[in-house]
Amino acid sequence: MSVTLQLLQGFEETLKVFALTLVFSIPLGLLVCFGSMSRIKPLRWLIRGFIWVIRGTPLMLQLMVIFYGPGLMFHMRALPRFTAVIVAFSINYACYFAEIYRGGIESISQGQWEAGQVLGLSRSQTFFRVVLLQVVKRILPPMSNEIITLVKDTALARIIAVYEVIWAGESFIKSGLIWPLFYTGAFYLVFNGLLTILFSTAEKKLNYFRG
Repeated sequence: MSVTLQLLQGFEETLKVFALTLVFSIPLGLLVCFGSMSRIKPLRWLIRGFIWVIRGTPLMLQLMVIFYGPGLMFHMRALPRFTAVIVAFSINYACYFAEIYRGGIESISQGQWEAGQVLGLSRSQTFFRVVLLQVVKRILPPMSNEIITLVKDTALARIIAVYEVIWAGESFIKSGLIWPLFYTGAFYLVFNGLLTILFSTAEKKLNYFRG
């Protein structure tokens, strides 16, 4: 099997981890955000405590706990390796996204919420019709940074033997070849370059919001 083909197979797994993490973490992060802003104090502090733990510990540690923890602590059957990766990554990034969402929502002036009430809109209607797009504009730069970081973090999947592009490149070291390992960098650079262009375009599209 050629080096390029083997690396492409590894990069396919990298893309799966990346895409599925975003699919689950973006909406989960919104739920976590609302929980951290809840008017119910016990719930709010519980969610904020959870966010603090997740953001304060390495993703690598969380990945190992989710994969090995159920078996070692509760004698339960371990999750499939790929599933454990998606669960760990989704929880981790949901907490980071939640803080970004919270910052974006809290940056909107109270006057806009009050204007929505004057117009007869409920709080949820004001959020989705008035506030949401402004929040999207404000959170897009930090969200894009986290998403680009996610591309690189996918390499951590190899910790529990999930075959991804770095592992594919490293496998050639046994044959005395190191250049395929550097070759993997091209995959990350091209993919992150495309994401950067995409996010830059999206920011320009949202420039009509000046507030």
